[in-house]
Amino acid sequence: MKKIVCSLFLLMALMLTACNSGPVVTRATGFAYEVVVVMDKNYWEGTAGDAVKGQLTSPVPGLPQAEPSMKVSYSQPSDFNGLLTYVRNILLVDINPNIYTKTTLASEENRWAFGQLVLTLKAPSPEVLIEYLEQHPNQITDLFVKEEMKRATEQMEETYSSVVMDVLKKNHQLSLNVPEEMVYYKDTTDFFWTTNNASTGRMDVVVYTFPYTDPNTFTPEYLVAKRDSVMKANLPGAFPGSYMATETKYFDVDYSAITVHDKYCGVMRGLWKMVGDMMGGPFVAHVRLDEKNQRVVVAEGFVYAPETDKRNFIRRIEAALYTLRLPGEYDVPEEKTK
Repeated sequence: MKKIVCSLFLLMALMLTACNSGPVVTRATGFAYEVVVVMDKNYWEGTAGDAVKGQLTSPVPGLPQAEPSMKVSYSQPSDFNGLLTYVRNILLVDINPNIYTKTTLASEENRWAFGQLVLTLKAPSPEVLIEYLEQHPNQITDLFVKEEMKRATEQMEETYSSVVMDVLKKNHQLSLNVPEEMVYYKDTTDFFWTTNNASTGRMDVVVYTFPYTDPNTFTPEYLVAKRDSVMKANLPGAFPGSYMATETKYFDVDYSAITVHDKYCGVMRGLWKMVGDMMGGPFVAHVRLDEKNQRVVVAEGFVYAPETDKRNFIRRIEAALYTLRLPGEYDVPEEKTK
């Protein structure tokens, strides 16, 4: 009997050893846009720590009120073990004049858990670290945000509203993965609208198209004017004469260019308002050229959440915009359903 028990313990030990030496199988924990910073306490409570926190908590662009880009938790190196190593976003900061001569930033995925991003920041002194962060504003935050966008996009590629997908493919020759709870919609010739119709944290997505005639189409001035005309015609408010418009008097609309599916994509973000009503909130839009049909395609998400923070809502809907595919980009049949 003793031999059997010993053999069982030996087998369990071998299995644990094999698991520990094999590939990472534990899934990362924690919520989106949260990060654990591991750093010596003396530096964390000094100017270097302030600089790190300042970058991670920098305001999210395009929101009506300031909200931090990341929620930050702290751990001393000696306490960083166990479940903390499974957190999805981790920043390791090591300041050591005896080892480093310059500041470096490295990234590693799935170090301790699957679906994890670990950034390691090394510097010879607090002063050099601060100088590096000043020269690379938002670099660390952008890496974490990009990874969170990637996670959300991948999730929506698997679980999405089949109602929206089917209508857009059939009537507009477009493919778009939006959150699965978006099943209410309105569809016209060149305009599509869907919403989750939530009482808290309402998210809406619109897709509209218009003929491409001029390269000046891809300018913020033209796109804001086009947006206002389309929204006024298609999204009336609850009161007579009320309609959606872009807030330009007190808030600048930001426009930048990125690459999506190896093609140009304009990104427009700002605030929307209801003329004749008290509603408003943030919006973000992707603007692309459908060369096959010589039309401009605008996919926009906007949020109405006056009672709570809007960061995670607008970022979730922005992640959906990255799934927009034009004719010729979604030829592979999609079997997933909501």
